[in-house]
Amino acid sequence: MKKIILLVFTISILFSCTNVSEEDLIDVIVQPVIVTYNADVKTIIDNNCLNCHIQPPVNGAGIPLLIYDNVKNGVENNNLINRISAQTGDAGAMPFGGPRLPQNLIDIVIQWEADGLLEN
Repeated sequence: MKKIILLVFTISILFSCTNVSEEDLIDVIVQPVIVTYNADVKTIIDNNCLNCHIQPPVNGAGIPLLIYDNVKNGVENNNLINRISAQTGDAGAMPFGGPRLPQNLIDIVIQWEADGLLEN
């Protein structure tokens, strides 16, 4: 009886295996995440920049960063990425007088620029 159970078990294992190709096994395609202003960047700016970059800017801030067009302009024309990437204490480092943003937040803004500064 034990031999029959072992034989049935062995046969069931052999027949449960499939003969699929490697392409069939790799069905998960990882799509790159596109960073957008509304989904990713706006929260970073709102939480870290709007103490000074309001309309009109205060505390020596050069430009407002209230809306998409302001932030896009800041990246394209006002060196925003270099300013947030600078080390605390460096000339022009942002946020002014505060600690440097965590690198993961800076990386999101950098990726946003690389992805084309998309709004939505």
